[in-house]
Amino acid sequence: MADIKVAFWNVENLFDITASPIATDLEFTPEQGWTQAVFDLKVKNIASIIKQMHGGLGPDLLGLVEVENKSVVDQLITQIGDPKYKVAHVESPDIRGIDCSLIYSSDVFFDPPPADIAGHLVHFRFPTRDIFQVRLQVKENGAELNAFVNHWPSRRQGQFESEPLRMTVAERCGQLVDQVLKLDRDAFALVADTPAGLGELNARWNRNVLLMGDFNDEPFNRSVTDYLGASKDLDRVEEELKAAAGQNIPTLRTYLDRIPVLFNLSWAELATPDTGTFFFGGGTANTMNLLDQFIVSRGLHFGVSKLKVRPDSLQIFRAPDMSPGAKKRPKAFVFDKKAPFDETQASGFSDHFPIELVIETVP
Repeated sequence: MADIKVAFWNVENLFDITASPIATDLEFTPEQGWTQAVFDLKVKNIASIIKQMHGGLGPDLLGLVEVENKSVVDQLITQIGDPKYKVAHVESPDIRGIDCSLIYSSDVFFDPPPADIAGHLVHFRFPTRDIFQVRLQVKENGAELNAFVNHWPSRRQGQFESEPLRMTVAERCGQLVDQVLKLDRDAFALVADTPAGLGELNARWNRNVLLMGDFNDEPFNRSVTDYLGASKDLDRVEEELKAAAGQNIPTLRTYLDRIPVLFNLSWAELATPDTGTFFFGGGTANTMNLLDQFIVSRGLHFGVSKLKVRPDSLQIFRAPDMSPGAKKRPKAFVFDKKAPFDETQASGFSDHFPIELVIETVP
C-alpha cells in the first residue's frame, strides 16, 4: 500500500496584477499598490508553505480556492519548483474572478481527460464560484477518485442572512455526488434483477468521492448536515444497498429515494477547544471556525474501491513561519482600503489554515 498525501487551502485573494474581463477585481491593481513585486512575494509565501506540508514531502493532491485563474496557479507551481505537479482548472464567471483549482502529482495520477474536468455553477443573481469536479485515476492500482473542490458563498452579509445561499449550493453539490454514486432512472431500468445486478449497483454506490473545501459553514451547520448530507455518524454511512423482498435488487422507488450519506472527517477536530481553520474577530467574541473540511463517501471511508482514507491523518496544518508569534491563525493577507498594498503587507500568507489528509491505496 502507498500513501496519497492530500491537502486543501484557501489561499486568500491570489490575484494577478492585470484587470480581468470577467471580474470586479478593482482592488488588486498596480494603482492600488498590488504590484508585480507584491504578487511575486505572495506566491513565494504560499509556495513555501505547500513545500512544508506532509512533513516536507509536499502533497500529491492539493485543492486551492481564491485563485484568480489558471495562470496564477501555474506561477505557483513554478515557484514550488517540482516538475511532477500539474493543474486541473476551469475558469468560472464568478463576479470577483476567483476560482477553485486542483494541483495533482503526475507521479501518482494519470492526466485526467477534459471530459473528466468540470466546473458546476449555481446561478443566483450572479453565478457562484464553481463546484470544481475532477475524476482522477491512480497510477499504482487504477483506482478512481472523484474529487470536488468547494468554496461556498461567504458569510459577509451575516451568517444567517447568507445561510440560504450555502444551503442551495450544498443541495447542488449533493446532487453532483448522487450522480457519481447512483444510476439515473433509465440506467436503473437496464440493471438485471440478479445478484450480479445488485453487485453492479453497489459498485457504483461505493465509488470513491472526496469533497474538500472552504464551506463557509461548520460541520454542524444545516447546509453541511441536511443539504449536503454529511454526517458524523458512521452508522448512517455503513449500509450498502439491499435487495427488496422477493427480488435481487431494490425497487425503483426505494433506489431513487435513497440518498447517499457522506462522512465528515472534520467533526473530530471540534473535540479540541479553540480549534479551527479560520479566526473570526468580529462581534463580541473572537472565535475559531472550522470552515475548511474533508468529507468522504462510504466507499472511500471503508476502502471498498481500492482507496481507503486514514481518518486519524486529518490535521490542521500550522507551519512555524506562517506568522511569527501567532498561535491561533496565520497572519491575514488583507487589503487595507485606507492604504495601498506594499511589501510589508505581503509578509502574510492567508486568513485560513490549510488542512491535510492521507489516503491509502488498497490492493
